[in-house]
Amino acid sequence: MTITAFGDRKYRRSPKTPLLPQKHDDNEPLEVGFDGASFSGAVFNLSTTIVGAGIMALPATLKQLGMVPGLIVIVLAAMLTESSIDMILRFSRASKSVSYSGLVGDAFGSAGRNLLQFCIVINNVGTLVVYMIIIGDVLSGTWSNGVHYSGVMEEWFGQQWWTTRPFLLLLTTLVIFAPLVSFKRVDSLRYTSALSVGLAVVFVVITAGVAVVKLINGSIGMPCLLPKVVDQVSFWKLFTTVPILVTAYICHHNIHPIENELKDPTQMKSIVHTSITLCSSVYVATSFFGFLLFGDQTLDDILANFDSDLGIPYSSLLNDAVRVSYGIHLMLVFPIVFYSLRLNLDGLLFPFSIPIAFDNRRFFSVTAALMGLIFLGANFVPSIWDAFQVTGATATVSVGFIFPAAVALRDTHGIATKNDRLVSWVMILLAVSSSTVAISSDIYSIFNSNEGARS
Repeated sequence: MTITAFGDRKYRRSPKTPLLPQKHDDNEPLEVGFDGASFSGAVFNLSTTIVGAGIMALPATLKQLGMVPGLIVIVLAAMLTESSIDMILRFSRASKSVSYSGLVGDAFGSAGRNLLQFCIVINNVGTLVVYMIIIGDVLSGTWSNGVHYSGVMEEWFGQQWWTTRPFLLLLTTLVIFAPLVSFKRVDSLRYTSALSVGLAVVFVVITAGVAVVKLINGSIGMPCLLPKVVDQVSFWKLFTTVPILVTAYICHHNIHPIENELKDPTQMKSIVHTSITLCSSVYVATSFFGFLLFGDQTLDDILANFDSDLGIPYSSLLNDAVRVSYGIHLMLVFPIVFYSLRLNLDGLLFPFSIPIAFDNRRFFSVTAALMGLIFLGANFVPSIWDAFQVTGATATVSVGFIFPAAVALRDTHGIATKNDRLVSWVMILLAVSSSTVAISSDIYSIFNSNEGARS
């Protein structure tokens, strides 16, 4: 029997439905007894998609931009992200698309659809490799500039064969990741997502508590309120924070999978608003208290700042609590990002096949291949933060800003407003300019490092 693709219509089981459903990248089978996802479950899943590793880089963003401009930019990034998602939702309804790739395919054909899916795959693979590397750093430790920073397992049990990085990551993959990435409905992750959001709040509470205690005893100095622009290089370096902000809010690839499972899809706009409000509140609090606590000593990954004495009682216990809670947080974020990665890679490789959720052999083959790739990347890539920044300045910016803006400007169904066009041009201009500056700065830094090493 030949299966013909009839576009991106949502599949529903009914007596009139053919035995083999049509291809749909983001569709899942409706199981018996499942009548749709709840509002709260969708909020937790979307919030977990948003709050990932990006939260740890935001205090360093304030260090770069200054306290006041940094907090303002975090809020503006949230507003711009919500606008881009609103465009995706409205234009999806107009085109009757039930996937992000289907929306872009409706506007730009198969070439645009494939390009978007490729960007999502690159973004998500890079993100998940970073997650696993950080989990390895938290559990087993890491080396930086010839100095070894111990992980919590090494600190607790010493250097044993079962506290090494490869073994701990393999154990995490088999015991935690393997079961969680095997779910075929995103709503199945609502409880782990709720716990993940709770652990992010725990990190904020501990950071805020330490900062307040040190503020009361007078051991915290006044943070820099405005950026320090001393030359042209420092000015252009301010733009390198934009990809970090976009990465922190990226969730566009999971909008449709979450909406497709809702009991009431009309709630999606409210779900997006609630999730972004919740996450931006966490981001503002983390950035403010993190930068207040460490000031000019704030590292690119603030988690690394919790490896030394905090100058208050129970410092070691609080350091361990921060690192362990954040490590578990990333373990629970992992499957929600993996979900859209698997769907989009399957859409690239098997565009005319039945949905991957209906083909167990393909489902588990793609899952195993992706997990193997991510595991190898986390074990053999020594440091990918520079590459991750380039990924954020290209694939992530494209998924978050360029594609939604391009769809609105294309306006295949004639529903774009003057405000849509204005916001779209702002997003494209911001994305292209900041990405160009960020990539140029990265290349310049790499060449400078190489020249310094030769000299």
